[in-house]
Amino acid sequence: MYIEQLQKYKLQAWTYFPLPILFGILMFINYWSSRGIDTDAMIKDYINLLGVNMTFVALVSPLAFLLLVVLLYNRYFQNNSIRLLTTSRAKIDWNRILFSFFLWSGITVLTTLISYYAAPHDFVWNFNLEKFVPFFFLALVLIPMQTSFEEYLFRGHMLQGLGLATKTKWIPFLVTSFLFGIMHIANPEVDKLGLVVMIYYIGTGLFLGIVTLMDEGLELALGFHAANNLVGALLVTSDWTAFQTNSILKDVSEPAAGVQIIVPVFIVFPLLLFIFAKKYKWNNWKDKLFGAVKPLENN
Repeated sequence: MYIEQLQKYKLQAWTYFPLPILFGILMFINYWSSRGIDTDAMIKDYINLLGVNMTFVALVSPLAFLLLVVLLYNRYFQNNSIRLLTTSRAKIDWNRILFSFFLWSGITVLTTLISYYAAPHDFVWNFNLEKFVPFFFLALVLIPMQTSFEEYLFRGHMLQGLGLATKTKWIPFLVTSFLFGIMHIANPEVDKLGLVVMIYYIGTGLFLGIVTLMDEGLELALGFHAANNLVGALLVTSDWTAFQTNSILKDVSEPAAGVQIIVPVFIVFPLLLFIFAKKYKWNNWKDKLFGAVKPLENN
């Protein structure tokens, strides 16, 4: 019903395409302009000029601002509601958002502690109260906005629009997951680890697409994505990632793509799907992921 519900509001499928096209053009320009540029060195130059916190703001605030663009476009151009963009339920389920957020936050903290005690030489203590406190509040505001923008654009606006246009679920599921991964291709992690890291980004897109379609709403995806970026940025930073922050720890190990890709995509994400499926009693997987978008009765 997450896609089907829109049929009774007579929304035009073409209205779902201007935002993704414009965002795609911006991403292409960003990727093309960064070719041949050492993005890691560029971020370090920004840090030297602006400081860590203001560099973080400069990198994240444009995406945070775009959340407002998506929501305003949805409300005033499409005459839609945030509730319809978010869920098929009668109202947005904040308990789902919080459950997903705290579940993934707990797993992130636990795995970070295990990594720290298993290989303490891979980390250095980075905590500075004077720098951490302002960063904490900046991150608390900007990161959920940034992650919500990505969810509302890809698994909200684009997934629903492609579903209405193609009358399928598998096309929007696969297309939005792939495009979500490709969006990260200009990240410095790709330069450091190689294109193999795209398996993680596209795998994350597939995981969040499954969660959205099976749960008939964005709530679980919103909570997971916010926890993934926020808690990760607060706990650990490194000198070669997109987020270089005043975090508690700094990872000084030599980056390797193997375990960082295999464990989340092929072990942890299936485990999370199992937990969500049991808690929220998911069923009819084939139809919800690969079935047709059926016309509503009396539409």
